[in-house]
Amino acid sequence: MYVMMDSSASSTIPAPPKPAGSFCAGARVRVVLALPVGAGYDYRVAAGMTLSVGDFVKAPFGKRRLVGVVWGTATGDVAEEKVKDVAAIMPTPAMPGEQRRFLEWVAAYTLSPLGAVLKMALSVPEALEPPRESLVYVLNARSRWPEAPRLSPARRRIIALLDDAPAMRAADISHEAGCSASVLRGLVQAGIVRGYAAPVPERTFAVPDPDRPAPALNPDQRRGADVLAERTAADAFSVVVVDGVTGSGKTEVYFEAIAAALRRGRQVLVLLPEIALGAQWLRRFEARFAAAPAQWHSDLSAARRRETWRAVADGRARVVVGARSALFLPFCDLGLIVIDEEHDSAFKQEEGVIYHARDMAVVRGRIGGFPVIPVSATPSLETLVNIESGRYEQIALPTRHGDALLPDVGLIDMRKERPGAQKWISTELREAVARTLAAGEQALLFLNRRGYAPLTLCRTCGHRMQCPGCSAWLVEHRSRKRLLCHHCGFSMARPVRCPACDDEDTMVACGPGVERLAEEAREIFPDARIALASSDTLTGPQAAFDLVRRIEDHAVDIVIGTQVVAKGYHFALLTLVGVIDGDVGLMGGDLRAGERTYQLLSQVSGRAGRAARAGRVLMQTYLPDHPVMTALVNGDRAAFLSAEKDGRRATHMPPYGRLVALIVSGRDARTVDAMAQRLARSAPSSKTIQVLGPAPAPMAFLRGRHRRRLLLKARKEVRVQTVVAAWLRSAPAMAGVRVQIDVDPMSFF
Repeated sequence: MYVMMDSSASSTIPAPPKPAGSFCAGARVRVVLALPVGAGYDYRVAAGMTLSVGDFVKAPFGKRRLVGVVWGTATGDVAEEKVKDVAAIMPTPAMPGEQRRFLEWVAAYTLSPLGAVLKMALSVPEALEPPRESLVYVLNARSRWPEAPRLSPARRRIIALLDDAPAMRAADISHEAGCSASVLRGLVQAGIVRGYAAPVPERTFAVPDPDRPAPALNPDQRRGADVLAERTAADAFSVVVVDGVTGSGKTEVYFEAIAAALRRGRQVLVLLPEIALGAQWLRRFEARFAAAPAQWHSDLSAARRRETWRAVADGRARVVVGARSALFLPFCDLGLIVIDEEHDSAFKQEEGVIYHARDMAVVRGRIGGFPVIPVSATPSLETLVNIESGRYEQIALPTRHGDALLPDVGLIDMRKERPGAQKWISTELREAVARTLAAGEQALLFLNRRGYAPLTLCRTCGHRMQCPGCSAWLVEHRSRKRLLCHHCGFSMARPVRCPACDDEDTMVACGPGVERLAEEAREIFPDARIALASSDTLTGPQAAFDLVRRIEDHAVDIVIGTQVVAKGYHFALLTLVGVIDGDVGLMGGDLRAGERTYQLLSQVSGRAGRAARAGRVLMQTYLPDHPVMTALVNGDRAAFLSAEKDGRRATHMPPYGRLVALIVSGRDARTVDAMAQRLARSAPSSKTIQVLGPAPAPMAFLRGRHRRRLLLKARKEVRVQTVVAAWLRSAPAMAGVRVQIDVDPMSFF
């Protein structure tokens, strides 16, 4: 992200809305509705109603009543007889001015309708409604319990939950306790739990204690923590990057900034790329602050999302940890944002409003006038260039905490190794794992491919199983006995006969996924306790927590996983990391392929030897001389990044230039091609701007839609939003065709 931090940044951020006071009955106001169209509609303030800018309202739209926000004075472009009355005011705090300004900025930067951005901020419409009366359940007084109640583990979980919570609805009890509704009914019948109709009480969010004794910090950590605490206490915008090797204790350092914000009564947002990373993080936070933070992610129940949204809006939730969408929560007094693993591509939203949460977090801090702290062992090239230019500060943590040392990294040249037919673990890696297990330690085998095999084909005719709605091969998931598309979710049973030649029992799995790797590891190490970790198995925070606990308790000998276990975890007995296919991310023409592979392999390497025992990393590769592999073996990040920057600078590629992708898609290929050609004919061109394409997108058919791509490449000083907006006006969209804009694309699928 570049515009925000340029010397001319102030001109790219809209001025704060002028105080508008109140709008009395009969006045006309502009209401932005949570719709992916338009920048607002004129409405009249109804009789007996007074509105202010930021109020949440319901307004008629066709035959529906939709939620929106009063944004200011009406445009006046609508005839009086066509203006409708606002239907109702929602009983919730008004949207703060900072958030409205932030939503406007995001809309302008991403070239998205303001209503589409507002829809992200109103992801829980029921949070705007008053609590409804519902049947809720509480524990009966223990004196009314049967003398010897039968308490199964599921019943005990419900009792423990209700013993430490206000009255709860049946659905929420089942979700939180992980049991069926019949268990709750049994407790009611036994007289242990009773139900009654009442408004569901607001959830209590514990207040973290910033003055609780903190762990001892080493000198580097202490200096970094002091800088962060000072910047946080200053209540001014700054960006301070915590750049520390894996295991250097970055989390404890930025915890001191969180403590400083809490002492000043401010709210804090911590962004994590994947909530699966939060299992150990949550325990560390609670140990440091004697309270759990509020969480925000897709696995929360609807009731919990409503409670959290309202608690953020009224200030009861002091610290929130969440995925990228947490950035759009209605914080009433936000004073600090931390972006952990800031380099991670999961911070990029690729659907709907396309944005990068790391970059938008910096914008949010600038608008709110508070610090932003990106954190990583492998910062993105964009972040490093901002450090070099002086836009960002840097805190360096070059050594691991305590006595731990960085692991030794070695390469296994697979051009010389021959593991055998349909085998993927080399002899050297097998022997290393055997020695590790014999020493009572743990090993991690890393392969960034989900499922059993990435391709299924017919031995007779060569037919490959492809998704009917995407340009993608179906991935076999043997545990489910299904073939799945990882792009659109299409699923089918593995065929017994080839769909093309009708031969029976000729379909074979090609290549390894983590399930197949686990199968091989069980054959080699039949007595080892093996755990599989991927997004298919870690389906929520509880599953991640359970796996972490098993690994920490040494109930697991070998972990086999994808990138979900590559970063953020600390396991004292994990001393060996084996990378099965280190080259998997280097194929293709992705601008960031080398950078991403270096980051991923550095992160997974960092899981080894994080405590007193020395760590070792072995990477299987067919490209041992590749600059990424050389840098990893030599521990020379600076040399790799210098070469990467030189290549980007010479070609004016990000972060030394600007890119905007236009994806044209539709059900009819001919119409899509016609629209793409229309855009090509009206494309801007100058000494500072070049348009490439149209060409079929690498994923040319996705979810039943044909896709073509144009790529605008510009010098860094070009205001690409202005250029692209004018370009789109000169080539109006055709019926049945969608043109999606991706400013600063991170991937090119």
